[in-house]
Amino acid sequence: MAAASRVIPANEYTRVRWRNGAGWTREIGAWPVPEDWHWRLSIAEIERAAPYSPYPGVMRQQWLLHGEGLALAFPDGERARLVPPHGSVRFEGGRAPAAEPDDGRATVFNLMWRPEAAEVEARHRPLVGAMVCFPAPGETWALHLLAGRAAFAADAGLPPLEAGDTALLSSQVRRRFLLEGQGELLAIAVRDRA
Repeated sequence: MAAASRVIPANEYTRVRWRNGAGWTREIGAWPVPEDWHWRLSIAEIERAAPYSPYPGVMRQQWLLHGEGLALAFPDGERARLVPPHGSVRFEGGRAPAAEPDDGRATVFNLMWRPEAAEVEARHRPLVGAMVCFPAPGETWALHLLAGRAAFAADAGLPPLEAGDTALLSSQVRRRFLLEGQGELLAIAVRDRA
């Protein structure tokens, strides 16, 4: 579970080069601690065809954010394709695919989690008007705004969301968060199994 509800602006993500030099990762965060995470959010900027790093025992889900498409070729011969506007694929991280962007570049949103430590439910959805979130104790909701603008009700004490920002919602007691706006978002509920 994330420690406290907050908004992480896109300009605060940590940007690091891939070890193979084929892209960049913008780290949104990893919880409960970065060195020994149960779940992690990031954005990968893929600059050319390259293999992904293997993460045995970790589940991954990706959504295409920018680019004409992304082909993934897995070691066992399976192939997957992320297509615009926000195509998605879920796979076991030990099956590290080779990625090939259609037009030489692609950007994807990455969700990674360890199934023994966290249960995850993720959806891509439109935001039209109001949306209510009810994170339970031991649960965190991550809302990544893909497009548009949104604002929380004043009682949340959180700043508004711009496209590219991520809100983390958690509470020690069941609490209601009201978000209003227009656009699209990824809504990710993470339940702590501990």
